[in-house]
Amino acid sequence: MTVRTVTTEAGRVSGDHTDGVARFLGIPYAAAPAGERRFAPPGPAERWAGARIATSYGATAPQPQLHPAHANLAPLTGPGWVTGDGDYLNLNVWTPDPGSSGLPVMVYLHGGGFMIGSGSAPAFDGTSFARDGVVLVTVNYRLGAEGFVSLPGGTPNNGLRDQIAALRWVRDNIAGFGGEPDNVTVFGESAGGTSVALLLRSPLAAGLFRRAIVQSGHDEMARRLEVTEELTRSLAARLGTSPTADAFRALTAADLLRAQTALLRIEPRPDLRDGTGVDPGHGRALFLPTTGDEVLPDPLGAASAHSLGVALLIGTTLEEANLGFGADGFADFDADDAVAELAATYPDAEALLDRYGLHDPSVTPGRALTSAYTDLMFRSPRRRTARRHPGPTFVYEFAWRSPLHGAAHGLDVPFVFDTTQTCRDLIGGAAPSGLTRTMHQAWVAFATHGDPGWPAYDDTRIAMQFDAGPHLGEDTAPDDIRSGG
Repeated sequence: MTVRTVTTEAGRVSGDHTDGVARFLGIPYAAAPAGERRFAPPGPAERWAGARIATSYGATAPQPQLHPAHANLAPLTGPGWVTGDGDYLNLNVWTPDPGSSGLPVMVYLHGGGFMIGSGSAPAFDGTSFARDGVVLVTVNYRLGAEGFVSLPGGTPNNGLRDQIAALRWVRDNIAGFGGEPDNVTVFGESAGGTSVALLLRSPLAAGLFRRAIVQSGHDEMARRLEVTEELTRSLAARLGTSPTADAFRALTAADLLRAQTALLRIEPRPDLRDGTGVDPGHGRALFLPTTGDEVLPDPLGAASAHSLGVALLIGTTLEEANLGFGADGFADFDADDAVAELAATYPDAEALLDRYGLHDPSVTPGRALTSAYTDLMFRSPRRRTARRHPGPTFVYEFAWRSPLHGAAHGLDVPFVFDTTQTCRDLIGGAAPSGLTRTMHQAWVAFATHGDPGWPAYDDTRIAMQFDAGPHLGEDTAPDDIRSGG
């Protein structure tokens, strides 16, 4: 192992260089969100003297503990809340050679329902991308109430503002790591994928990336400002304080986490449905990005002119809701249970579930509910997002079924990063090596020159099906199951 040092705008960083890959971990891209900077836009990182040692991951955003039943998700969620020095607005860089130039850059935004996760999760190790000539960056950003409340005296969408700040850091500093600032691809999965889809619509992110990859996300998972404000008031009442930035700054992050978790458990829960009777958080994600400010001024479902020249790769897994999202508790549901579960966040629940075999003796109510959630929460809004994107668009579906969870949510990530060996507990054993190579190389090709290796998603609606034998096929996702389309 050798030491490599790179100069950034805030100071020098020293990373390690092993087997042809250099790593620089835990680099602050913004000031710590503490004191007056809490519930405010990210400020510039404070300068440091000398060379900052960047050989281990930094702190992570405050977040609740992972539920024990989901322990095998740890490769995707990371170490949880690591307090460290409090500078958790940090990022990690892998590069084949800091001394080179003009390499494509990929910036990854982690998932976790805007409540958990970090850029240091084992599945996101950037070594394989670096070995294939890509500068790979992973990012931490504010989560939950810390990142997405709307308070007088504060700003909404601070989690998205953090992501935009990280992209600006990449624009201004990545050349020192061998990357090309004008060839940046931003990508993410789940809440990270939704973040990417929303950044495509944000005027504040315009020009910061050339390409975008949305994995198991879409541009419809946001709340109107007035709904976020009502949710913030509910949180303040739970905390016994005023819904203002000054009052919230007097609380600890742990206080906020406890109240946030309690809001998910109390009955009745806050009503977070929109004007159509739909909760975009599906009764599971409380704090989401918010429309109605300078970050996301456009209404949901509106294409953005500034994303016209951005190429988009977007897709889902075939059985998204098989893992998490309550699926582990659906096994003993009868038809009434399934209808009640869905009716809490969607109108006409029974009619919708009937389309998935609710009253078919060969289909359990739990399976009908899981299949409906897969389309409602992921596949249908993904299809609509792909159809309205004004730039070149490519679509895929991950259909390989693992022995544990089928083609479940998040299962595609280790294939993309070529970290399936690290994620054997999540996958349920060995993964098809050919599928790993094919997916990983498709992402590298897209980031390098904008073509993943299959036709664009035009009127033919052709999508790449990633299975043990990847092949082209028609996009089978319904456009809108609520209307039967």
